[in-house]
Amino acid sequence: MASKPLQFHPEAEEEYLTSLAWYRERSLSAATNFQRQFQQAVSRIQKTPQRWPQYFGVCQRYILHQFPFSIVYRNFPSQILVLAVAHAHRRPGYWRDRIDWRG
Repeated sequence: MASKPLQFHPEAEEEYLTSLAWYRERSLSAATNFQRQFQQAVSRIQKTPQRWPQYFGVCQRYILHQFPFSIVYRNFPSQILVLAVAHAHRRPGYWRDRIDWRG
């Protein structure tokens, strides 16, 4: 099965980059591990987007295992849209106004 194109909401991309920078300031090793786990998650989502559970009705969520983040996305027939790279302990659902975003 071919992977679908994946696009990030601008704020989701900023969330990822900000989090990566935060880890880099504290530990290069932690930043490398975060980046590696994040890229693996994105690859898995692209290959089998329907695999992860529904979240807030029309979205799905992939939870990173070693870091307190979730990747929240919508699986459309032609593409996958990442709506948030959400920290697990901060403002649940803050990203919901992005649900209708189509890129």
